Amino acid sequence: MTWLDDRSVAVITGAAVGDALGGAVEGWTPEQIEERHGGRVTGIVGPWYPNWRDARPIAPYHKGDGHITDDTLMTRAVVEVYAKRRSHLDAYAVAEDLVPLMIGEPRWIPELETTALLLQRVFLAEKWMVARLHYGHVDPREAGVGNVVNCGAAMYVAPVGLANPGDPRGAYAEAIDLTGAHQASYGREAAGVFAAMVAAAVAPGATLDDVVAAALDVAHDGTAAALHAVVEAFDGWTTPPTTDEEERALARMVRETVAPFDSVGPQYRQMSMDARRPSRTKSIEELPVALGLLLAHRGDYRGSVLAAVNYGRDADSIAVMAGAVAAGLGGSGVVPTQWLDEIEEASKMDVRATGRLMASAAADIVRADADRARARLAAVDALGDAVPDTGRDTVGEPA
Repeated sequence: MTWLDDRSVAVITGAAVGDALGGAVEGWTPEQIEERHGGRVTGIVGPWYPNWRDARPIAPYHKGDGHITDDTLMTRAVVEVYAKRRSHLDAYAVAEDLVPLMIGEPRWIPELETTALLLQRVFLAEKWMVARLHYGHVDPREAGVGNVVNCGAAMYVAPVGLANPGDPRGAYAEAIDLTGAHQASYGREAAGVFAAMVAAAVAPGATLDDVVAAALDVAHDGTAAALHAVVEAFDGWTTPPTTDEEERALARMVRETVAPFDSVGPQYRQMSMDARRPSRTKSIEELPVALGLLLAHRGDYRGSVLAAVNYGRDADSIAVMAGAVAAGLGGSGVVPTQWLDEIEEASKMDVRATGRLMASAAADIVRADADRARARLAAVDALGDAVPDTGRDTVGEPA
């Protein structure tokens, strides 16, 4: 197994485990989570409502019990597009390949406990891509304009980081282009920054400080402000929380730090009037929260992911981001095998195989990048050595 093989499996499985654990408690507060489960969640738990089919008619999903959510289903679809194209992706790849996967290839949907189209599971913000691209024939580069601004694009762009290992700026640029077909404003920005963080994490010898540096290097506007606030809050932090009360205090600290930049508001299920609207000053909550929990736990996979799960609110996507980065730093061995085995069985999905598929595509992409880089370097060297043709004869007069 090569380094890229290991890190690809690590990122994909690390994100999927976080997704499955967090999905069971998505939308609730830390206090509600503890009341429902008799304390902090420490692993795979069952659905919030025993009668999950009828409890929320708008979202009749079997969350929990090791079921991955739309975060992982969309990630898998993006990996399939990479595997087909064997090249970097852009907004046109979404229109030409990703959307057809969403509407044309039935697959097992764990939360529905049936085979269905991916379109039938995703949130309205992801259905937007189908409406705009398949039915509206909008320019893919602009299709995300007008969509609700949320973390929907960021949740599935970890593969973009794997396609640009060790190149955070390249990952950011690719993710910004790709997700222009889906998101705008700070939702699109978060996708670019998260891809950059994954790209930084999977570089040989990378540290959490390298991930932070990459995020701050590429981020703009409210996303940058939120990330800077989190980094400043944890400046000098050296000891991860070890008790339940310390974890609760950490969650409160992260929420207080991120709240000024979050447009959703204090009540996750009763959003503020300006929630999910474009803004130059706001940020999605999930990305800076994930970074804060990673900093608090110094990149430890289990600690970061469980902190994300018990944070509540959009717990599955927060845990996806924290899990992908922590696993990218630590390798496939840091993702608990027991959790992963149970999740693969419950979800009827070989998550490890998805990681291997991405590794194969990424290897081809990296080789092509290396060839282009060598050609570019040769061209630059030739520019320095070439003698200019001024169009004059030997005595200085025009030819």
